[in-house]
This record gives sequence, C-alpha cells and structure tokens, in this order.
Amino acid sequence: MSIAKKEYKRITTKSLVDMKANGEKIAMLTAYDFSMAKIVDGAGIDVILVGDSASNVMAGHETTLPITLDQMIYHATSVVRAINRSLVVVDLPFGSYQSDPKEALRSAIRIMKESGAHAVKLEGGKEVKDSIKRILHAGIPVMGHLGLTPQSIYKFGTYTVRAREEHEAEKLKSDAKMLEKMGCFAVVLEKVPAELAREVAESISIPVIGIGAGNGVDGQVLVIHDMLGMTHEFNPRFLRRYADLHAEMTKAFQNYRDDVKNQDFPSEEEQY
Repeated sequence: MSIAKKEYKRITTKSLVDMKANGEKIAMLTAYDFSMAKIVDGAGIDVILVGDSASNVMAGHETTLPITLDQMIYHATSVVRAINRSLVVVDLPFGSYQSDPKEALRSAIRIMKESGAHAVKLEGGKEVKDSIKRILHAGIPVMGHLGLTPQSIYKFGTYTVRAREEHEAEKLKSDAKMLEKMGCFAVVLEKVPAELAREVAESISIPVIGIGAGNGVDGQVLVIHDMLGMTHEFNPRFLRRYADLHAEMTKAFQNYRDDVKNQDFPSEEEQY
C-alpha cells in the first residue's frame, strides 16, 4: 500500500517526525564526499548519514574505531557543501563522547560549527545518557543508535544479531523510550530481530530507522558503497545491492588501460 507523500523542499528533524506520523517511510543513505552526496541529495534521499563507516569504506580499516573527529569533520564538510534538500547527520566517532559529557558536547559543537551539519548520531543508551543530555541541552539534535553498535565490537566480539535474549531486548526497548523522552529526534536500530524492531517503532513517537531490523520500522539506512555493489566482501542478509559498480568500474578501467596501451586514446577528435 503506497502512502501519499508530502513534498519537502528541505528535510528537517521535524519533517522526519511528520513522516512517521503520516505513515511515510524514511530513506537514508551514507555519503562521505561532495560528488557522491550531490547525487544522493538529487535523488531525493531524505537523510544522509556521514557515518563512521568511512573508517571502513574510505580508509580501509577493519573497524570503525580508528577514525578521528577531525576526519569526520572533513567528510561532513565535503557532504554539506553538496546538499540542497537532505538532512545531514554526522556520527560522533569512538572516543569523542563516551567518557566525559563535556567532551561529548565539545565534539558535537565542533561538528556542527565546522561542518555545517544538521545533527549528530551516537551509539548507546543508558550508559551514554549524560552525554546525550548535555548535547541536547546545547540545542544540538541527536539521533540515537541501538542494537548492534559497531564501536563496541571488541566488547561484543562479533557482528551477530543483537537482542535475541529477553534481558537484552528489554534493555533495548527501555533505552529507546529513554532516548525519546530525553528529546532525541530519531533512533537507528541495527541488526535486531524484526519483530522486536517493529515493537519498538510502534511504542515510541520518534522515527526508528532500521539496518537489518526488518520492514516494521519507519525507514531504512544502508552504506552507499554496499548498496551500489562497490564492496564485495560484505554480504549480510539485510543488504540489497541496487547496482554492481564493482564490475562496471573494473570494466571501465580496463577499457581505459587498453585504449592507452593501444594508443587509441586520445583520438584525433580528443586533442587540441
């Protein structure tokens, strides 16, 4: 069943809450540079996440942990320059908010002032409550992130589905309601059972964006390199590849190489 969509000239945090209230799903993708963000924005994607997944897909690290605040600001600044419509949310990287609420606020302020982004995202529930509270009190919009939290990978030891056990599911539901009550404008649920994610989405008024959390939530997010088929090593069940750019780009590079080697490029028409 399709829902009549309202036309938004500019997506705001309020737009997302309105979308949930109106039954319109939210489309969210990552981006890390100007050129890609310009295409994503032009395609009508509602939210662009400048994710700490840049640590993996842009820098080649095994986890999201190594990326720094300065690097996140660099990526965010590049993305913001490209945007006309999308809401830009930036991940607070590992180490920039967990230990000290004052440090969390300083990190969030730097992102907002230096990049021009519209909101920040951070992982965790009750354990980072004080950091979230301080950021929100400064007037900075916050998106939460529960379930599988990649910055805690060494604690979990695996990227497997979270909250299958009752005690963890109850904590996730409690944390989601806490984030809503505190004033977060949305929350991401990553790799949790679909029925649990649906229950959470129905129990709170703010949008729930899923990644590996089924179709009962208010929107979806994917890493752009994964959904475009630029990465081949990552094959989770929730990933749908909308293109195979790995193959297309490889072929283009090989054709260019061959044309150069065979002196077919540049042609007479391509010279001055």
